[in-house]
Amino acid sequence: MIGLVYCDKAGRIYYDESREPLADGGIVREAHPDELIPAPAGTVPMVLPGRRPLLTDGVPDRRYALAVMLPAGYTRLLLPAYVRGKDAPALPLFGYTFACTIDDELYVAAMRTDESEDWQPRVFDEGELEAILERRIESDRLNRVLRQVALCSREYGCFTAQNVFLERGEAALPVSPKCNARCVGCISEQEPDAGLPSPQTRISFETSPEELSRVAMHHLERVPDGIVSFGQGCEGEPLLRSVAIAKAIEQIRASCSNGTVNLNTNGSMPSALKRCIDAGLQAVRISLNSFRPQVYAAYYRPAGYSLDDVFESIRTASQAGLRVSLNLLTHPGVTDDESELAAMHDLLQGVRVDMIQTRTLNIDPEWYFETVGRPIRPAGMRAAIEAIRANGVRVGNFTHTH
Repeated sequence: MIGLVYCDKAGRIYYDESREPLADGGIVREAHPDELIPAPAGTVPMVLPGRRPLLTDGVPDRRYALAVMLPAGYTRLLLPAYVRGKDAPALPLFGYTFACTIDDELYVAAMRTDESEDWQPRVFDEGELEAILERRIESDRLNRVLRQVALCSREYGCFTAQNVFLERGEAALPVSPKCNARCVGCISEQEPDAGLPSPQTRISFETSPEELSRVAMHHLERVPDGIVSFGQGCEGEPLLRSVAIAKAIEQIRASCSNGTVNLNTNGSMPSALKRCIDAGLQAVRISLNSFRPQVYAAYYRPAGYSLDDVFESIRTASQAGLRVSLNLLTHPGVTDDESELAAMHDLLQGVRVDMIQTRTLNIDPEWYFETVGRPIRPAGMRAAIEAIRANGVRVGNFTHTH
Protein backbone atom coordinates (compact mmCIF):
# COMPACT_ATOMS: atom_id res chain seq x y z
CA MET A 1 0.00 0.00 0.00
CA ILE A 2 1.38 3.40 -1.03
CA GLY A 3 0.56 5.91 1.69
CA LEU A 4 0.63 9.67 2.07
CA VAL A 5 3.52 11.68 3.49
CA TYR A 6 2.56 15.26 4.36
CA CYS A 7 3.46 18.27 6.50
CA ASP A 8 1.56 20.48 8.88
CA LYS A 9 1.89 24.25 8.91
CA ALA A 10 4.95 24.06 11.19
CA GLY A 11 6.74 21.71 8.80
CA ARG A 12 6.35 18.58 10.93
CA ILE A 13 6.19 15.41 8.81
CA TYR A 14 3.44 12.79 9.17
CA TYR A 15 2.63 9.44 7.55
CA ASP A 16 -0.93 8.37 6.73
CA GLU A 17 -1.06 4.92 5.17
CA SER A 18 -4.86 5.08 4.88
CA ARG A 19 -4.65 7.70 2.07
CA GLU A 20 -2.93 7.25 -1.30
CA PRO A 21 -1.19 10.25 -2.93
CA LEU A 22 -1.19 10.93 -6.64
CA ALA A 23 1.95 11.80 -8.57
CA ASP A 24 2.64 14.09 -11.53
CA GLY A 25 4.46 12.61 -14.50
CA GLY A 26 3.31 15.33 -16.86
CA ILE A 27 -0.10 13.74 -16.44
CA VAL A 28 -1.42 13.32 -12.89
CA ARG A 29 -1.70 9.63 -12.05
CA GLU A 30 -1.01 6.97 -9.43
CA ALA A 31 2.62 6.09 -8.76
CA HIS A 32 3.68 2.57 -9.73
CA PRO A 33 5.58 0.39 -7.25
CA ASP A 34 8.46 -0.10 -9.70
CA GLU A 35 9.00 3.69 -9.72
CA LEU A 36 9.65 3.79 -5.97
CA ILE A 37 12.73 3.05 -3.86
CA PRO A 38 13.52 3.55 -0.15
CA ALA A 39 14.73 7.11 0.40
CA PRO A 40 18.54 7.03 0.02
CA ALA A 41 20.91 8.65 2.49
CA GLY A 42 21.06 12.39 1.86
CA THR A 43 17.40 12.74 0.87
CA VAL A 44 16.04 16.11 2.03
CA PRO A 45 12.27 16.48 2.71
CA MET A 46 10.72 19.84 1.76
CA VAL A 47 7.33 21.32 2.61
CA LEU A 48 5.45 22.89 -0.32
CA PRO A 49 3.81 25.98 1.20
CA GLY A 50 0.26 26.79 0.16
CA ARG A 51 -0.14 23.47 -1.67
CA ARG A 52 -2.43 20.59 -0.71
CA PRO A 53 -1.52 17.03 -1.75
CA LEU A 54 -3.69 15.43 -4.42
CA LEU A 55 -5.01 12.05 -3.32
CA THR A 56 -6.90 9.28 -5.06
CA ASP A 57 -9.92 10.24 -2.95
CA GLY A 58 -9.70 14.03 -3.06
CA VAL A 59 -7.77 16.90 -1.45
CA PRO A 60 -7.34 16.95 2.35
CA ASP A 61 -7.76 20.04 4.50
CA ARG A 62 -4.99 21.37 6.75
CA ARG A 63 -2.32 19.21 5.17
CA TYR A 64 0.58 20.56 3.14
CA ALA A 65 2.15 18.70 0.25
CA LEU A 66 5.65 17.32 0.74
CA ALA A 67 8.41 16.69 -1.77
CA VAL A 68 12.02 15.59 -1.40
CA MET A 69 15.33 16.64 -2.89
CA LEU A 70 17.48 13.68 -3.99
CA PRO A 71 21.20 13.23 -3.37
CA ALA A 72 23.59 13.11 -6.33
CA GLY A 73 23.62 9.85 -8.27
CA TYR A 74 19.83 9.47 -8.50
CA THR A 75 17.42 10.40 -11.28
CA ARG A 76 13.94 11.68 -10.44
CA LEU A 77 11.03 9.75 -11.95
CA LEU A 78 7.92 11.63 -10.73
CA LEU A 79 6.87 14.98 -9.31
CA PRO A 80 4.51 15.57 -6.39
CA ALA A 81 0.89 16.23 -7.38
CA TYR A 82 -0.86 19.03 -5.51
CA VAL A 83 -3.46 21.78 -5.62
CA ARG A 84 -1.99 25.24 -5.32
CA GLY A 85 -3.75 27.82 -3.18
CA LYS A 86 -4.35 31.28 -4.61
CA ASP A 87 -1.82 32.87 -2.23
CA ALA A 88 0.83 30.16 -2.50
CA PRO A 89 4.33 31.58 -3.08
CA ALA A 90 6.58 30.54 -5.97
CA LEU A 91 8.73 27.56 -5.09
CA PRO A 92 12.51 28.09 -4.77
CA LEU A 93 14.84 26.53 -7.34
CA PHE A 94 15.09 22.96 -6.04
CA GLY A 95 14.43 19.57 -7.57
CA TYR A 96 11.00 18.47 -6.33
CA THR A 97 10.53 14.70 -6.24
CA PHE A 98 7.44 12.64 -5.35
CA ALA A 99 7.59 10.94 -1.95
CA CYS A 100 5.28 8.53 -0.11
CA THR A 101 5.32 5.94 2.65
CA ILE A 102 5.35 2.15 2.35
CA ASP A 103 5.33 0.01 5.51
CA ASP A 104 5.99 3.12 7.61
CA GLU A 105 9.16 4.02 5.68
CA LEU A 106 9.84 6.97 3.38
CA TYR A 107 9.97 6.07 -0.33
CA VAL A 108 10.83 8.29 -3.29
CA ALA A 109 10.21 8.15 -7.05
CA ALA A 110 13.77 7.71 -8.27
CA MET A 111 16.35 5.32 -9.67
CA ARG A 112 20.08 4.99 -9.05
CA THR A 113 21.97 6.07 -12.16
CA ASP A 114 25.57 6.60 -10.96
CA GLU A 115 27.88 6.09 -8.03
CA SER A 116 31.01 7.90 -6.88
CA GLU A 117 32.62 8.33 -3.47
CA ASP A 118 33.48 11.91 -4.44
CA TRP A 119 29.74 12.76 -4.48
CA GLN A 120 28.65 11.09 -1.24
CA PRO A 121 27.07 13.38 1.39
CA ARG A 122 29.78 15.17 3.36
CA VAL A 123 29.91 16.06 7.04
CA PHE A 124 32.62 18.21 8.63
CA ASP A 125 33.37 18.75 12.29
CA GLU A 126 32.87 22.29 13.54
CA GLY A 127 35.57 24.53 12.05
CA GLU A 128 37.14 21.66 10.05
CA LEU A 129 36.19 22.87 6.58
CA GLU A 130 37.11 26.49 7.39
CA ALA A 131 40.57 25.39 8.53
CA ILE A 132 41.13 23.41 5.33
CA LEU A 133 40.05 26.39 3.21
CA GLU A 134 42.29 28.83 5.06
CA ARG A 135 45.40 26.64 4.76
CA ARG A 136 44.98 26.35 1.00
CA ILE A 137 44.19 30.06 0.51
CA GLU A 138 47.29 31.00 2.52
CA SER A 139 49.45 29.12 0.01
CA ASP A 140 48.26 31.41 -2.84
CA ARG A 141 46.86 34.44 -1.03
CA LEU A 142 46.19 36.64 -4.08
CA ASN A 143 44.40 33.98 -6.14
CA ARG A 144 40.79 35.08 -6.67
CA VAL A 145 39.79 31.64 -8.00
CA LEU A 146 40.59 30.15 -4.60
CA ARG A 147 38.55 32.81 -2.83
CA GLN A 148 35.55 32.17 -5.08
CA VAL A 149 35.60 28.39 -4.66
CA ALA A 150 36.09 28.85 -0.90
CA LEU A 151 32.86 30.88 -0.86
CA CYS A 152 31.09 28.15 -2.84
CA SER A 153 32.48 25.49 -0.49
CA ARG A 154 31.19 27.24 2.62
CA GLU A 155 27.94 28.85 1.50
CA TYR A 156 26.63 26.41 -1.10
CA GLY A 157 28.28 23.12 -0.17
CA CYS A 158 29.50 22.73 -3.77
CA PHE A 159 31.36 19.44 -4.08
CA THR A 160 33.55 20.47 -7.02
CA ALA A 161 34.53 23.61 -5.11
CA GLN A 162 35.30 21.60 -1.98
CA ASN A 163 37.36 19.18 -4.05
CA VAL A 164 39.84 21.98 -4.75
CA PHE A 165 40.65 22.02 -1.04
CA LEU A 166 40.16 18.33 -0.27
CA GLU A 167 42.45 17.47 -3.22
CA ARG A 168 40.21 14.81 -4.72
CA GLY A 169 38.12 14.11 -7.84
CA GLU A 170 36.79 16.91 -10.03
CA ALA A 171 37.89 20.43 -9.09
CA ALA A 172 36.10 23.66 -10.02
CA LEU A 173 37.62 26.45 -12.12
CA PRO A 174 35.05 29.30 -12.39
CA VAL A 175 35.93 31.75 -15.15
CA SER A 176 33.02 33.83 -16.55
CA PRO A 177 30.70 36.40 -14.94
CA LYS A 178 28.64 36.82 -18.14
CA CYS A 179 26.23 34.58 -20.01
CA ASN A 180 24.59 34.46 -23.44
CA ALA A 181 21.45 32.70 -22.18
CA ARG A 182 18.74 33.76 -19.74
CA CYS A 183 17.70 30.39 -18.37
CA VAL A 184 14.33 30.46 -16.65
CA GLY A 185 15.73 28.44 -13.75
CA CYS A 186 19.22 29.97 -13.61
CA ILE A 187 20.68 29.26 -10.17
CA SER A 188 23.15 32.17 -10.19
CA GLU A 189 21.23 35.08 -11.68
CA GLN A 190 17.45 35.56 -11.65
CA GLU A 191 15.78 38.58 -13.23
CA PRO A 192 14.39 41.22 -10.81
CA ASP A 193 10.76 40.34 -11.61
CA ALA A 194 11.24 36.57 -11.21
CA GLY A 195 9.62 36.63 -7.78
CA LEU A 196 12.27 34.49 -6.09
CA PRO A 197 15.95 34.86 -5.24
CA SER A 198 18.86 33.07 -6.90
CA PRO A 199 20.16 30.29 -4.63
CA GLN A 200 23.73 31.34 -5.48
CA THR A 201 25.53 34.60 -6.22
CA ARG A 202 27.29 34.69 -9.57
CA ILE A 203 31.02 35.37 -9.71
CA SER A 204 31.49 39.11 -10.38
CA PHE A 205 34.96 39.21 -11.96
CA GLU A 206 36.96 37.62 -14.77
CA THR A 207 39.53 35.20 -13.42
CA SER A 208 42.91 35.25 -15.19
CA PRO A 209 44.62 32.36 -17.02
CA GLU A 210 47.41 32.44 -14.43
CA GLU A 211 45.03 32.17 -11.47
CA LEU A 212 43.16 29.33 -13.14
CA SER A 213 46.26 27.39 -14.13
CA ARG A 214 47.83 27.65 -10.67
CA VAL A 215 44.76 26.08 -9.06
CA ALA A 216 44.59 23.40 -11.77
CA MET A 217 48.27 22.48 -11.60
CA HIS A 218 48.19 22.26 -7.81
CA HIS A 219 45.22 19.88 -8.07
CA LEU A 220 46.67 17.63 -10.75
CA GLU A 221 50.04 17.41 -8.99
CA ARG A 222 48.24 15.93 -5.97
CA VAL A 223 45.50 13.98 -7.75
CA PRO A 224 47.18 12.11 -10.61
CA ASP A 225 43.89 10.98 -12.20
CA GLY A 226 41.97 14.11 -11.19
CA ILE A 227 39.75 16.37 -13.28
CA VAL A 228 39.87 20.15 -13.49
CA SER A 229 36.70 21.74 -14.86
CA PHE A 230 36.01 25.15 -16.31
CA GLY A 231 32.35 26.20 -16.08
CA GLN A 232 30.49 26.00 -12.76
CA GLY A 233 27.09 26.76 -11.27
CA CYS A 234 28.37 30.02 -9.78
CA GLU A 235 29.11 31.58 -13.18
CA GLY A 236 27.82 32.40 -16.64
CA GLU A 237 28.96 30.84 -19.92
CA PRO A 238 32.69 29.95 -20.01
CA LEU A 239 32.94 29.96 -23.82
CA LEU A 240 32.56 33.74 -23.66
CA ARG A 241 36.09 33.63 -22.20
CA SER A 242 37.54 30.97 -24.49
CA VAL A 243 40.77 32.93 -25.05
CA ALA A 244 41.52 32.95 -21.31
CA ILE A 245 40.56 29.27 -21.01
CA ALA A 246 42.82 28.32 -23.93
CA LYS A 247 45.76 30.17 -22.37
CA ALA A 248 45.12 28.47 -19.03
CA ILE A 249 44.99 25.03 -20.69
CA GLU A 250 48.30 25.70 -22.45
CA GLN A 251 49.89 26.70 -19.14
CA ILE A 252 48.49 23.62 -17.39
CA ARG A 253 49.74 21.27 -20.07
CA ALA A 254 53.16 22.92 -20.18
CA SER A 255 53.54 21.87 -16.54
CA CYS A 256 51.76 18.51 -16.29
CA SER A 257 50.29 15.95 -18.67
CA ASN A 258 48.26 13.80 -16.27
CA GLY A 259 44.59 14.06 -15.37
CA THR A 260 41.74 15.46 -17.44
CA VAL A 261 40.94 19.03 -18.45
CA ASN A 262 37.17 19.37 -18.77
CA LEU A 263 34.81 22.16 -19.82
CA ASN A 264 31.17 22.52 -18.72
CA THR A 265 29.33 24.69 -21.24
CA ASN A 266 26.04 25.41 -22.98
CA GLY A 267 27.79 24.67 -26.27
CA SER A 268 26.61 27.92 -27.85
CA MET A 269 29.87 28.86 -29.66
CA PRO A 270 31.40 26.01 -31.71
CA SER A 271 34.36 28.13 -32.88
CA ALA A 272 35.21 29.12 -29.29
CA LEU A 273 35.00 25.48 -28.27
CA LYS A 274 37.38 24.60 -31.12
CA ARG A 275 39.88 27.13 -29.72
CA CYS A 276 39.83 25.32 -26.38
CA ILE A 277 40.15 21.93 -28.08
CA ASP A 278 43.20 23.11 -30.03
CA ALA A 279 44.77 24.23 -26.73
CA GLY A 280 44.44 20.75 -25.24
CA LEU A 281 40.90 20.35 -23.88
CA GLN A 282 40.16 16.64 -23.34
CA ALA A 283 36.54 16.42 -22.20
CA VAL A 284 33.40 18.51 -22.51
CA ARG A 285 30.00 18.40 -20.85
CA ILE A 286 27.36 20.30 -22.83
CA SER A 287 24.14 21.26 -21.05
CA LEU A 288 20.65 21.26 -22.54
CA ASN A 289 17.13 20.67 -21.33
CA SER A 290 15.71 19.34 -24.60
CA PHE A 291 16.56 18.11 -28.09
CA ARG A 292 13.55 20.04 -29.46
CA PRO A 293 14.26 23.63 -30.61
CA GLN A 294 11.06 25.18 -29.20
CA VAL A 295 11.41 23.58 -25.78
CA TYR A 296 15.10 24.45 -25.64
CA ALA A 297 14.54 28.09 -26.58
CA ALA A 298 11.63 28.51 -24.15
CA TYR A 299 13.84 27.57 -21.20
CA TYR A 300 17.32 28.81 -22.21
CA ARG A 301 16.15 32.00 -23.94
CA PRO A 302 19.43 32.12 -25.88
CA ALA A 303 20.98 35.37 -27.11
CA GLY A 304 22.75 35.11 -30.47
CA TYR A 305 22.72 31.34 -30.84
CA SER A 306 20.32 28.42 -31.29
CA LEU A 307 20.05 24.72 -30.55
CA ASP A 308 21.69 24.06 -33.94
CA ASP A 309 24.87 25.70 -32.58
CA VAL A 310 24.72 23.41 -29.55
CA PHE A 311 24.44 20.38 -31.82
CA GLU A 312 27.38 21.66 -33.88
CA SER A 313 29.49 21.92 -30.71
CA ILE A 314 28.60 18.32 -29.86
CA ARG A 315 29.73 17.23 -33.32
CA THR A 316 32.90 19.34 -33.13
CA ALA A 317 33.94 17.81 -29.82
CA SER A 318 33.05 14.29 -30.90
CA GLN A 319 34.98 14.53 -34.18
CA ALA A 320 38.02 15.89 -32.30
CA GLY A 321 38.04 12.78 -30.11
CA LEU A 322 37.06 14.41 -26.83
CA ARG A 323 35.14 12.56 -24.17
CA VAL A 324 31.68 14.03 -24.78
CA SER A 325 28.97 14.15 -22.14
CA LEU A 326 25.59 15.82 -22.33
CA ASN A 327 24.31 17.39 -19.12
CA LEU A 328 20.61 16.71 -19.64
CA LEU A 329 18.40 18.79 -17.34
CA THR A 330 15.65 16.27 -16.73
CA HIS A 331 12.04 16.88 -15.77
CA PRO A 332 9.28 14.23 -15.76
CA GLY A 333 6.71 14.98 -18.43
CA VAL A 334 9.20 16.82 -20.64
CA THR A 335 12.30 14.61 -20.86
CA ASP A 336 10.14 11.53 -21.46
CA ASP A 337 7.64 12.92 -23.96
CA GLU A 338 7.62 10.65 -27.01
CA SER A 339 8.43 13.59 -29.30
CA GLU A 340 11.42 14.40 -27.09
CA LEU A 341 12.70 10.83 -27.27
CA ALA A 342 12.37 10.89 -31.06
CA ALA A 343 14.38 14.14 -31.29
CA MET A 344 17.07 12.71 -29.02
CA HIS A 345 17.29 9.59 -31.17
CA ASP A 346 17.75 11.69 -34.32
CA LEU A 347 20.80 13.45 -32.84
CA LEU A 348 22.42 10.42 -31.23
CA GLN A 349 22.22 8.40 -34.43
CA GLY A 350 24.48 10.92 -36.14
CA VAL A 351 27.13 11.68 -33.52
CA ARG A 352 29.16 9.87 -30.88
CA VAL A 353 28.23 10.80 -27.32
CA ASP A 354 29.96 8.94 -24.48
CA MET A 355 27.53 9.70 -21.69
CA ILE A 356 24.29 11.50 -20.94
CA GLN A 357 24.37 12.79 -17.38
CA THR A 358 20.84 13.11 -16.05
CA ARG A 359 20.65 16.24 -13.92
CA THR A 360 17.49 17.14 -11.99
CA LEU A 361 16.19 20.47 -13.25
CA ASN A 362 15.76 22.66 -10.19
CA ILE A 363 12.58 24.63 -10.77
CA ASP A 364 8.97 24.99 -9.64
CA PRO A 365 7.22 22.27 -11.70
CA GLU A 366 4.21 24.47 -12.47
CA TRP A 367 6.52 27.25 -13.68
CA TYR A 368 8.39 24.86 -15.96
CA PHE A 369 5.24 23.38 -17.49
CA GLU A 370 3.92 26.91 -18.06
CA THR A 371 7.19 27.72 -19.83
CA VAL A 372 7.61 24.68 -22.09
CA GLY A 373 4.19 23.02 -22.07
CA ARG A 374 2.87 19.72 -20.74
CA PRO A 375 3.47 16.49 -22.65
CA ILE A 376 1.17 14.91 -25.19
CA ARG A 377 2.41 11.34 -24.71
CA PRO A 378 4.76 10.91 -21.72
CA ALA A 379 6.50 7.54 -21.85
CA GLY A 380 7.78 7.65 -18.28
CA MET A 381 11.26 8.50 -17.05
CA ARG A 382 12.36 4.87 -16.88
CA ALA A 383 11.51 4.56 -20.57
CA ALA A 384 13.53 7.73 -21.25
CA ILE A 385 16.57 6.25 -19.49
CA GLU A 386 16.22 3.04 -21.47
CA ALA A 387 15.89 5.04 -24.70
CA ILE A 388 19.27 6.68 -24.00
CA ARG A 389 20.88 3.30 -23.44
CA ALA A 390 19.20 1.89 -26.54
CA ASN A 391 21.05 4.54 -28.53
CA GLY A 392 24.34 3.12 -27.25
CA VAL A 393 24.99 5.93 -24.75
CA ARG A 394 25.98 5.41 -21.14
CA VAL A 395 23.74 6.99 -18.47
CA GLY A 396 25.32 8.61 -15.42
CA ASN A 397 25.48 11.69 -13.25
CA PHE A 398 29.17 12.52 -12.83
CA THR A 399 32.14 13.33 -15.04
CA HIS A 400 34.32 10.21 -15.27
CA THR A 401 37.84 9.78 -16.58
CA HIS A 402 37.03 6.44 -18.26
